[in-house]
Amino acid sequence: MTAATQPRSNWALRLGIVAAVLFVLGYGALYLMRPVALVVAATRATAVRAVTGTVEVTAEFANELKSEVRGRVSASTLDIGKKVFKGDVLVQLDTGDVDLDIERTRSEIVAAKRKVELGSTLRADVLNMRDTVTNLERQVKAGAYPAAEFEKQQRSLHQLEQRMELDEVNLKLALETQENLLKTKQREKLKMTIIAPADGTVTAIYARVGDLIDSNAPIATVMATTRTVVAKLSEEKFADVRIGQKASVRFLTFGQDQYKATISKVLPNADSATQRYTIFLDVALPEGRTLVPGITGEVSITIDERPNAVVIPRRALVGEYVYRLDGSKLRLTKIKKGFESLNQVEILDGVKADEKVVVEEQDRFRDGDRVRTRALDR
Repeated sequence: MTAATQPRSNWALRLGIVAAVLFVLGYGALYLMRPVALVVAATRATAVRAVTGTVEVTAEFANELKSEVRGRVSASTLDIGKKVFKGDVLVQLDTGDVDLDIERTRSEIVAAKRKVELGSTLRADVLNMRDTVTNLERQVKAGAYPAAEFEKQQRSLHQLEQRMELDEVNLKLALETQENLLKTKQREKLKMTIIAPADGTVTAIYARVGDLIDSNAPIATVMATTRTVVAKLSEEKFADVRIGQKASVRFLTFGQDQYKATISKVLPNADSATQRYTIFLDVALPEGRTLVPGITGEVSITIDERPNAVVIPRRALVGEYVYRLDGSKLRLTKIKKGFESLNQVEILDGVKADEKVVVEEQDRFRDGDRVRTRALDR
């Protein structure tokens, strides 16, 4: 190579290097300008046919505490938010007047018992009359006393005996009446102590110390600590639901976390207002997770299963289509769905196992877009 041609070749080499660098930089810039698509690979797994519905957490019950008797509140342990346990004394009414009635009734019972022991005041007259009739009977047999008069004396004795028996029955009845009155007053006193009917939390208070309350007036509301998870299903989804079926529940409060559940009760009639059916769920929650009344969410009830199916996340669907990754391009692909559950859908046609589909922000893309990808965990 001559001295004249060497500089020309060096110059050409330099231009080539610069062009290559510029090409790489340009390609890299264009690549970095591509939008990032979040994708998940279709996998083979057990496809689940499930029906979905809404869930709501409610307290198992809410007791409105009432007093069966009228009285003035003399003591109360009620406090908003306080946890109470079955049998705890919550409110005490003033028992002063009832205590006086009980003491007076006890005294009257003692007197009534003594009267029963002594018997009727007619007993002495009956005994005397019996002696008289016995003597007259001997005289009649001896012919010394008219038989007609004797019969009159017998009738008088019989009448006197009946009066004595009635008198003694009334004495026993008076005793029983006083004993029943004592039991009634003692029961009334027991009712003046208001106890918690079950474990729960005080959520409302209507009567304070010093308040005079009527019978059956509300004193407080105690909400149960136990919770019920109630699901609502539309009519077309209810037909295959049975007690004992497995389900998956997601509560909005806890994000995407899902919890295993079992159907425990099924009500056979639809709500007349909404035409939706009600079922009850037993939900397995981990330690530290507490259900509060009012929490809502979704339920997916397993009706049928198919193993070794191609499944993708349900959130990849765009109607009857998905964005499928073809090299670096996205292809808007129509799919044929099989079984569906709360989070997954079986693909019968349109996507194969291991092919990747976009699972988020699909509205950013169009068919044929070149993208960068980032894989997401399921």
